[in-house]
Amino acid sequence: MPMNQNTESRTRRSALSLLGASGFSLLSGRFVGSVSAERKVPDRDVSVMSYNIHHGAGSDGQLNLTHTARVIRESGAEIVGVQEVDGHWGARSNFEHQAKRLAKMLDMNYFFAPIYSLEPLEQNRPRREYGLAVLSEHPILRAENHEITRLSTQIGTEPQLAPGFPEVRVNIRGVILSVYATHLDYRADPAVRRMQVDDMLKIVRNREPTVLMGDLNATPDAPELAPLLDMFDDTWDGQGDGTGYTFPAENPTKRIDYVLTSSTIGTNSVKVVKTHASDHRPVVAELSISGSTVGIGRSEE
Repeated sequence: MPMNQNTESRTRRSALSLLGASGFSLLSGRFVGSVSAERKVPDRDVSVMSYNIHHGAGSDGQLNLTHTARVIRESGAEIVGVQEVDGHWGARSNFEHQAKRLAKMLDMNYFFAPIYSLEPLEQNRPRREYGLAVLSEHPILRAENHEITRLSTQIGTEPQLAPGFPEVRVNIRGVILSVYATHLDYRADPAVRRMQVDDMLKIVRNREPTVLMGDLNATPDAPELAPLLDMFDDTWDGQGDGTGYTFPAENPTKRIDYVLTSSTIGTNSVKVVKTHASDHRPVVAELSISGSTVGIGRSEE
């Protein structure tokens, strides 16, 4: 990064000061190898959540986005990866833009990544959209809606690339963190999920530090998830207590919602929040990002 004039002047003065100190030591017959020990940059702690909100409908099937927002707020999460989010989609969510409304209720920044973007039912109305979102208390520096393979009657009869894999880069007190939210195919046949995992790995490769979270619609022992779990750390494996089951919310029997991290991120704690605000229970992880990553990625911003 080019230095501005003030930075260059400070650097020159510091260098002269060190030279002067070294010269004095040499004249007095002593050799000084180091003026001071290198200062360790502190780690950055951040709380993240993965939450399939079921378009704001609770286990009882009733729409209540205020309840969704309350669950997020009470968790203390600073960054949230949200799945099944409506954007003016239909009557089931009162044609609201849910990502925008959640961000307003929580006083957060947001990025909405539609999987589908359809013509409105009436003229002069917003497009009907459905997908994922990332909410963040921290500044969003950059965002992109990537494509991965999907099989849906909304886009065709064969698996094909479609959007809905958001990447958001946020500034955590000097650390540039890459955050991804995902929602994988729900079918018993793992073929599409296997393709989606391959697609995601091509996108996230060489990003550091990284958090990837979402509804993977498969348990940790599923073979199609193995390449993903080989590359990333599963926060529940390291710090989780109990089964970590997240679905269905009323009486969960399997773990299909995850917070995954790259190697420079440690997990201080992780929990599943007991709530019926959706048909899934959210996962909240308290993370610690290595101070050694400060400044990484700035050249790309």
